Parts: sequence; C-alpha cells; structure tokens
Amino acid sequence: MASVAELFERMPEAFKADKAGDMNATVQFDLSGEGGGQWYVVVANGDATVEQGTAANATATIRMAASDYHDMVTGKLNPMTAFIQQKVKVEGDLNTVMKFQTLFS
Repeated sequence: MASVAELFERMPEAFKADKAGDMNATVQFDLSGEGGGQWYVVVANGDATVEQGTAANATATIRMAASDYHDMVTGKLNPMTAFIQQKVKVEGDLNTVMKFQTLFS
C-alpha cells in the first residue's frame, strides 16, 4: 500500500493537463495523524508540481486526516461523502478545489 507521501510524489504523473486549461492555482494539503504532513500542489501553465511544506499564498487549503486522504485518493472514500461527513475542511476557494479534483486520474 502506497504511503501518503508516495501518493503526492506520483501526482504529477496522474495530472491531466488537457483538463486544467488556463488554471493557475496552489492547493495546500494539511494532513493530520499518522503518515500526515504538509504538501502543496501548484497547477500553472498546463503543469502540476508537488512540494512538501507550506505554500506562501495558497488559493485553497484542504485539511483532513492522512488516512481519509489516502482512502479518498485510492477510491475507498468518495470526496463528496467525505465533505458532507466533515472529514474534509476547505479554506479558501471551494471552486478551485472542485476543479482540482478532476485534474488527476
């Protein structure tokens, strides 16, 4: 089973540039619990890059447990269900987060 860190490392490979259009955004992830940490993903110029740490000025911040993030990325937890159950907290631009989730396979 891939760790949360490995899932972030693989994100650029799963990026669907054709869906990004002219999107220019930084999404911060703040994951708590075992295997958690902070990462941010920059989508700009048809590319996605992932860095560990905190972004200076994120468009949106997603806070959740690392285990829930892992389940969401691997298909065990529906993103909308997680949001409704308040397993995911979004600060900043919700529209960015909604589009962001469609950019990765």
